[in-house]
Amino acid sequence: MLGRYTFTRLWHRHHTPFTQQLRKLSLLEYQSHRLLKDFKIPVPKGSVVTTPQEAKDLVSSINAPSVVKAQVLAGGRGKGKFNSDGKAGVRIVSSPEEAFESASNMLGYYLTTKQTPPEGLLVNKLYIYKSLDIADEFYVAITFDRGRYSPILLISDDGGVNIESNASKLQRFWFNLPHGITPEITAYIQAQFGFSDKEMAPINHILHQMVKLFQEKDATLLELNPLVRTPDDEFYCIDAKFSFDNSAKFRQEELFALEERLPEEEDEYQASQLGLSYVRLEGNIGNVVNGAGLAMATNDLVTLCGGKCANFLDVGGGATKETLSKAFDILNKDTRIKGILINIYGGIVRCDMIAESIVAAASAMGGFKVPVVVRLQGTNSDIGLKLLEDSGLGNLTVEADFEQAAGKVVELSGV
Repeated sequence: MLGRYTFTRLWHRHHTPFTQQLRKLSLLEYQSHRLLKDFKIPVPKGSVVTTPQEAKDLVSSINAPSVVKAQVLAGGRGKGKFNSDGKAGVRIVSSPEEAFESASNMLGYYLTTKQTPPEGLLVNKLYIYKSLDIADEFYVAITFDRGRYSPILLISDDGGVNIESNASKLQRFWFNLPHGITPEITAYIQAQFGFSDKEMAPINHILHQMVKLFQEKDATLLELNPLVRTPDDEFYCIDAKFSFDNSAKFRQEELFALEERLPEEEDEYQASQLGLSYVRLEGNIGNVVNGAGLAMATNDLVTLCGGKCANFLDVGGGATKETLSKAFDILNKDTRIKGILINIYGGIVRCDMIAESIVAAASAMGGFKVPVVVRLQGTNSDIGLKLLEDSGLGNLTVEADFEQAAGKVVELSGV
């Protein structure tokens, strides 16, 4: 798929990148199909299974060759490979027994594609439907052209797994939401792709319903790939990937309740619920800071001192016992972490309040499991440091100087 994830790169002075995924709701394929059905866009009749026996029973009831698809938040499944049998994440089975065998090698195993992490994604669900005879495959998508401040319709007659390498063949049609897909656009589409008048009726319906879905559900991307034509000139959406505007969550509560997160996104999600910004990195020194700029500087200084940060965790300007407890909980679950640096600058927030929150959060969780260095600067920092020194907490070191704090956590972490 063309547009599943958007990434922002943050660089430190040694030019080693770390990455933050900008969270946008994405749906699994079977969820997208249900949404398409709600908007009367044709999809094959399918069901979700979670065990090999369910797969066998479903294909038995279909009584015809069936498609078995791994449900993960990544494209390229048809060219991916499972770590079980080396086969793809999309398979055609011709019998219930074959469905059972395929499901046994898919459920509970990892699928690797061009859009997954190197280790792949764990598959816990399969989507199965009757196989269709396919005459042609098309790519159809609606998204935003931010350069033109306009929604755009993208169409290609070369859909399927090769769309990423053939993106230059996409036809582009800009439109505005109040008018939708105009007769002029559909006339050009018909001429460009050679659709008959009979074929244009379902194409028109699909395009207009896509615009309706795009607008009503606050989507940022609707992608049908492929939209297929059968030998009987019927059209079905075989695969779909959608993304939705996270800022519209208050309007789309039912839709966002469907969200399924990747395992590595769970901490990020839990942190965001409390107003924390969390990004997982590759080192073993945990950071708790207030402010993105301070996080960048902390990462730089720890690196210069010979360490390597395990995260970017920004508690913001309103750090409380609750937010700090959650921050510590996230770090405590990370078995890579050998030490933690809490680096707070008290501007709006007072350092003595931060110190009280640190003590309360640490006491609630039974103390620190790894060495912790706290550096406080700014409003009431001297009072805050004194509170920490007198707290009696073990594994705790206080340090007012930024560079010395970074060096100390590297030293205590045994790096």
